[in-house]
Amino acid sequence: MKFFAQPSLAVLAVCTANICRSPMVEGILREELKLINAQRKVRVDSAGTAASQAGHPTDGRAVQACAREGVDLRKCRARQVVDDDFVQFDYLLAVDNANREWLLAHCPEHHAHKISRLGDWASSGSVGDIPDPYYGSVAGFEETLALLHQSIDGFVLHLAAQLEQM
Repeated sequence: MKFFAQPSLAVLAVCTANICRSPMVEGILREELKLINAQRKVRVDSAGTAASQAGHPTDGRAVQACAREGVDLRKCRARQVVDDDFVQFDYLLAVDNANREWLLAHCPEHHAHKISRLGDWASSGSVGDIPDPYYGSVAGFEETLALLHQSIDGFVLHLAAQLEQM
């Protein structure tokens, strides 16, 4: 019988409906973790602050934009942030300030240090809020994808350094 070690860290990407931005973060982050051989050390998931489409798949435009980069989002399903997420995850990455504020308002105070805005992790300096491409064109998804890459790259550098210390 083969036993697998539990992941050392857990990351939750959070947007509004969990059908565009946060699944994109989830998929890209999983791929980036593979590149540094840390995919078994970090658990990655995504959720929404107002996931009115719980159980629905990721928006097809997000799936297509990520697929062009070899990132598969077809298994992602929308879900609502739940109270247990604040306990189970070491990082809750909000894609914009509105979702960060929602998380802070619903989070027990002793877990608030886990919440940050993803755009602030960009190694070249904060890219700010990641815009929601849902009501725009396919080009909006490409723009969002570029901002996500900048932010996730910086966050992965932080995770790699943290994992080295563990």
